[in-house]
Amino acid sequence: MTRSLTTLSLCLVGMTLAPAVLAQAKSSVDVAATQGSPEFRDPKTGQVWTPETVGQDGRPIGPEDAAFDPRAQAATMQQVLQKATARPVGSVPITAGPTVPIVVMENPTLRAIPGQRWQVVMYLNNNSGNTINPVVDCNFTNAGKPVTNTRAQVTPMGPGVRAGIAVMGPRTNFFVDKAACTVASP
Repeated sequence: MTRSLTTLSLCLVGMTLAPAVLAQAKSSVDVAATQGSPEFRDPKTGQVWTPETVGQDGRPIGPEDAAFDPRAQAATMQQVLQKATARPVGSVPITAGPTVPIVVMENPTLRAIPGQRWQVVMYLNNNSGNTINPVVDCNFTNAGKPVTNTRAQVTPMGPGVRAGIAVMGPRTNFFVDKAACTVASP
């Protein structure tokens, strides 16, 4: 009986925490640099940790173990041409005209694929009644310095099609903090 109550209470705690965990996965956070050194007190040991002592048993971190400083990276600017596959995900009304562009880009999201490349995932909407071959230009930068310019030729998109595409950037051993993308031509 005690074991079933413990199992039941663990299930209830898990069900109570699950929505909070799922909600965190969808939220976004803006992180700004803070003045001074942040610290964290371990509730079990009482040890106070700072960025200089984490993982070093209280000793300062030596230069061989110091974190990579992304602002100090030296990257040679690259120009990349690639093909991007348009994957239809739905349809949009055909409304292109004097005030509505032929192609609209929505929800561009920059992310890193660990051990591979940076990637911008986005949706393109073909608002016209014609098949189009859009070209997307993405500039990947780090602290305002260019890292890679990528021009992606997208596979043909039919009339009124909403499609998802991925534009690949530099390898993840280069740090990227921003990607600016534009539709160069429909």
